[in-house]
Amino acid sequence: MKYPLLLDTCAAIWIVDDEISQAASDALSDAWQSSRPTHVSPITAWEIGLLASSGRFKSPDPPRRWFQRLLDLPNVKLAELPTRVLLESSFLPGSPPRDPADRIIAATARDFGFTVMTRDRVLLAYAKEGYLSAISC
Repeated sequence: MKYPLLLDTCAAIWIVDDEISQAASDALSDAWQSSRPTHVSPITAWEIGLLASSGRFKSPDPPRRWFQRLLDLPNVKLAELPTRVLLESSFLPGSPPRDPADRIIAATARDFGFTVMTRDRVLLAYAKEGYLSAISC
């Protein structure tokens, strides 16, 4: 994997819980050994907050502590979220995801040249259309 990684929210949860596929684990190891950062979008913090507020976040840690644990992992960095990415998320080509957070993840990846690590079928399908680089976790 030559491109920096961008974790979608589910991938971030599975990484913290150590429940990712071997291929995803290998990609993360390769990135860390090559000193390529793995990025997480600020929108992931928002999604974690929504999950927690609805009782669907299954972590013993409160969302802030959990998110900080994610950012404390080796080479994990917070991705930028400039206004251009937010605007571009409204004008994605092809058949982009309908979910606003997924659109922002896709726009972030496209803008910065990241490969999205995800299990989200819609994001993976968007990648198969050729509009996004993605790896399944």
